Amino acid sequence: MTGKINSYKDLIVWQQAMDLAVATYSLTKAWPKEELYGLTSQIRRSATSIPANIAEGYGRDNRGSYQQFLRIDQGSLKEFETHLRIAERIGLATHDQAYQMLLATEGIGKMLRQLISKLAPE
Repeated sequence: MTGKINSYKDLIVWQQAMDLAVATYSLTKAWPKEELYGLTSQIRRSATSIPANIAEGYGRDNRGSYQQFLRIDQGSLKEFETHLRIAERIGLATHDQAYQMLLATEGIGKMLRQLISKLAPE
């Protein structure tokens, strides 16, 4: 890759957010069926909204709008982290599973902040 961004799909933050969403589905597959419309649905929705907001903001073709979508993404990321911590506390996710995913969210959060900063008017 040349380093040139031709699409949101070229963004490492989007790629890592996609990986997090896929990992979330793998994690929640084994959760009890009675959680399907509860915590399972909530954590999956927050996980998938992260790469979706990056893509949607990019597609708006407007710097200010894109920044706003990335800021919304920061909220989705915190929502995901909260659902994951609840899952760990009630025994749906192990400490190791939660820890690995929280490491990923930390990196995604840093990249989101950097991207927001780079899009800021000079």
